Amino acid sequence: MIGEPFIILPTIDSTNNYAKGLIREGLAKDGMVVFTEEQTQGRGQKNNKWESSKGENIMLTAILEATWLSIQDQFPLSCATALACSDFFSKYAGDETGIKWPNDLYWRDRKAGGILIENVIKGNIWEKAIVGIGININQTVFNHIKNNPVSLKQITGKSFDVPQMARELCTFLGKRYYELREGMFETHLQLYNERLFKRNQCVTLKKGDELMLTTVESVNATGELLTNYEKQRSFKHGEVEWIL
Repeated sequence: MIGEPFIILPTIDSTNNYAKGLIREGLAKDGMVVFTEEQTQGRGQKNNKWESSKGENIMLTAILEATWLSIQDQFPLSCATALACSDFFSKYAGDETGIKWPNDLYWRDRKAGGILIENVIKGNIWEKAIVGIGININQTVFNHIKNNPVSLKQITGKSFDVPQMARELCTFLGKRYYELREGMFETHLQLYNERLFKRNQCVTLKKGDELMLTTVESVNATGELLTNYEKQRSFKHGEVEWIL
């Protein structure tokens, strides 16, 4: 089960950092979740700061045993995690919930959450996956408007019990993680692509100094984004930036 034990902390620098400390000290257990009401150094992709008001949003990290996965299977775990977050959010926000490649949670054209997975790898063994998740729940005022953030409260007009919502998210994570262990990655990939943000739409991507107008097609089994404008192109995680 994911979320057993479920550790609640009032304030820390980062749930991912705290989880790494538990691993270093030999105190981590498979499925353990660290939840905090406040992060002072929360991070997103490319070390972008993750903004969150105290007590208003989900900020957690799940520690997962990954020895059963090969190092090449990092995208399948990312895919399963993104699906779980989408499952959870769409329960309350509806079917306009999507997954922006590679691992952001979106509602319409607005960012609702993000995933940051870090790994403990020794030699050729993937020992632990540190799965950090941030999802906007009750926050309604955001200081940074990049990615046009949105919360469940803004969408529904309702306030939520954040720790209880975090525990519920763990049940969705557990379901998708179990399915992955049962060999359901192909099904996960199909669902991921069905929920893919801007699928079959024309977008602008930036690679270095090059701006590219292209149509989003799908994500392949290795986690590359496939697009097509006059010719098909594929992009690895971190290779391009979205210009919306």
